[in-house]
Amino acid sequence: MGSTSSGPEVSSAAARVVGSAEVTKGKTLRRGALSGLVFFAGIGSMATEICASRLLAPYYGSSTMIWANVIGLILIALSIGYVLGGKIADRWPNPRVLGMIVLAGAVLIAIVPFVARPFLAVTINGIDKVSTGAVIGSFAASLILFVPPVLLLGMVTPFAIRIGIENVDKAGSTAGRIFALSTAGSLLGTFLPALLTIPLVGTQRTLLGTAALIAAAAVLLVGVRWLWVAIVLAALLAIPPGAVKATTGAIYEKESRYQFIQVAQEGPTRYLFLNEGFAVHSVWRPDTVLTGGEWDMFLTVPPLLGRPAAKIAILGNAAGTTARAFGVFYPETQIDGVEIDPAVSAVARQYFGLGDNPKLTVRTADARPFLLTTKERYDLIFIDAYRQPYVPFYLATADFFKLCRERLNPGGIVALNVSTVPGDDRLSRSIAGTLATQFPLVMKWPALHFNQLVLGFSDAQPLPVLDLRAQNAPSQILPLTKLLTANWSQVAPMADYWTDDRAPVEWITDRMIVSYGISGKARGEVLLPTAP
Repeated sequence: MGSTSSGPEVSSAAARVVGSAEVTKGKTLRRGALSGLVFFAGIGSMATEICASRLLAPYYGSSTMIWANVIGLILIALSIGYVLGGKIADRWPNPRVLGMIVLAGAVLIAIVPFVARPFLAVTINGIDKVSTGAVIGSFAASLILFVPPVLLLGMVTPFAIRIGIENVDKAGSTAGRIFALSTAGSLLGTFLPALLTIPLVGTQRTLLGTAALIAAAAVLLVGVRWLWVAIVLAALLAIPPGAVKATTGAIYEKESRYQFIQVAQEGPTRYLFLNEGFAVHSVWRPDTVLTGGEWDMFLTVPPLLGRPAAKIAILGNAAGTTARAFGVFYPETQIDGVEIDPAVSAVARQYFGLGDNPKLTVRTADARPFLLTTKERYDLIFIDAYRQPYVPFYLATADFFKLCRERLNPGGIVALNVSTVPGDDRLSRSIAGTLATQFPLVMKWPALHFNQLVLGFSDAQPLPVLDLRAQNAPSQILPLTKLLTANWSQVAPMADYWTDDRAPVEWITDRMIVSYGISGKARGEVLLPTAP
């Protein structure tokens, strides 16, 4: 008679199978939760960096100095986080510890948009306009506001590797998987805010949404009882963002894909501010198209042609101040106004009379790619495309100026508005010297305290001829053309001219700003706002 297994033995075997399945299921769930946490932490660190630049721009601008502070401090925070995360993981290799760290990081990210604006408003009060204070101020702001949450998120990757390795033989593949997830999250955290969420819902809600997602991922490790943190952070999305930056007379503001836009009104006059708001980028007055600013400089150029300007291009149209003036003084001239940011053009139509000149066609494009692809030829090309306080390097090289000359009709003129500071014209001298390598005659006019007009003539003309042509300007422009020809000077080609490969625009601009900031403080001066 055959033997059979006893009841207790069967039950024990079944229990072992069930127990093994539960352990496997638990490991799978923990591995999935860990992977999700790593992914969302990667999103959070880069989303914080992108949003940091947006929060700082209305107060300090978006120059290379500001970006260097943000990127450098974020990298330092991540590096410190890697070290601390590894040490803490070795001492307490517990998923709950990691979950609490990430939960704390999510809360700090959610706090940032609410404390950033009052904090930055206080710090900006003691900073001279466009001086070294912007570098120091943005560094301090980045250190206080953005380093703490990013440091905590930086702990995630080494911590996850430590508790995620179950088999030493697979340590390499585990580390590779975790790093890949972190990098994938970082990529999404870079592109999603910049291309989608910031333009659609703004910086505040981008940070709050990111914080809520990170908190929800952390709950999978710390337990469902902490879900209330994620719910509270998500509920904060309902809070209206309010004003990004308090400005006297502000009537409109918006964060576009490219920059922070603000419109302010003082009496009947409206001003367009971009990013840090130190410079006025466009002006509108109901009773006149003249501004007393650098836009009027361009009105002196058409008489120098010796013929009516049939068609011109304005690279850096902004809100169309120059184009509006052309509609009054040169009403027959067709204009292509090239503006990279469609949000600025929309604001211009609403507040700055962009539609006042029927001869203006707005082209939404970057300046140089537009010239590369257009089939048009122009009598005049105006270049006024600044990202305060810098002119984009690719609009200041011999390669670009060669392209400009190719897009000009015979006898055409290119005119550039270049920032400068009293006693230091390094930037305008370098740009004009580079322009002179491609144009047979280049003249430079120190029209304003902080602006110079640089002119490149595609055909060399005797200066007496140009002086006579300037006398044919419209009566209201004639005083300006007389000043132009009385005070301009010819520029020789620069031996060490700028190219697409080497154009140290930022380096020279930074040195110019720093030198003037230091010398101005030594004399007790303040660098006044300029309009590039």
